[in-house]
Amino acid sequence: MTDLRELYQELILDHYKSPRNAGSLEDATHAAHGDNPLCGDRLALFVRMKDGRIEDLRFKGSGCAISTASASLMTEAVKGRSKADVEALFEKFHAKVTGEGAGGEDLGKLEVFSGVSEFPVRVKCATLAWHTLKAAIEGHKDTVSTE
Repeated sequence: MTDLRELYQELILDHYKSPRNAGSLEDATHAAHGDNPLCGDRLALFVRMKDGRIEDLRFKGSGCAISTASASLMTEAVKGRSKADVEALFEKFHAKVTGEGAGGEDLGKLEVFSGVSEFPVRVKCATLAWHTLKAAIEGHKDTVSTE
């Protein structure tokens, strides 16, 4: 179990130090902003949807290792998926990080966040990008806040 935790920590640090899909997306069709005042995480998310699928997405902002890694891994996980697929994945991810789905379905690389449920204050860090993505694809204009 210790080796698995170390592997998870390495993956989180890798995505924190070298986030994938970071930056702006000039031809975004959807966008949203997210804020986690408790931790200081701030996020802008840009999404390009075509034919009901996420064709591309990018994020920029500042945040803790968990928040940044979650945004990075999320962008990899949702690219090419339909809105319905993204919403289903969001529900599974949220259940996993809150401990409501700890024994549930394997989420691939997103499993690195399964231990977050042991630290309730970090759940908001892990889910900020996901809530922001959900707001973007639903067309909400207000800043998403974890408070």
